[in-house]
Amino acid sequence: MAKDIKVDELKQKMDKDEPVVLIDVREPHEHEAFNIGGKLIPVGSLSNRMDEIEDQKEAEIVVYCRSGQRSGVAKTLLERAGYKNVRNLLGGMLDWADHYGKEQK
Repeated sequence: MAKDIKVDELKQKMDKDEPVVLIDVREPHEHEAFNIGGKLIPVGSLSNRMDEIEDQKEAEIVVYCRSGQRSGVAKTLLERAGYKNVRNLLGGMLDWADHYGKEQK
């Protein structure tokens, strides 16, 4: 089980172009309003859409939502499905916006 990640660590990884798979588990309207470039798979449909990320089972995956609650659920679902390196973005997009504003990625 991978350790969760804070927004500053994720921003550093993104700035250095380190390989990380971003998955936004919010709803479409939240994603449209502000996102950091993650693939939109709402948590409610994640179980039915895991085939879209099947080839990422060994990759570092960061799941995020508004506050970190839904992405915590998504992390558990992915780990149970055999994903090895899933990290929840602590504080979610609320924390990201507090630190970095709402710049679109």
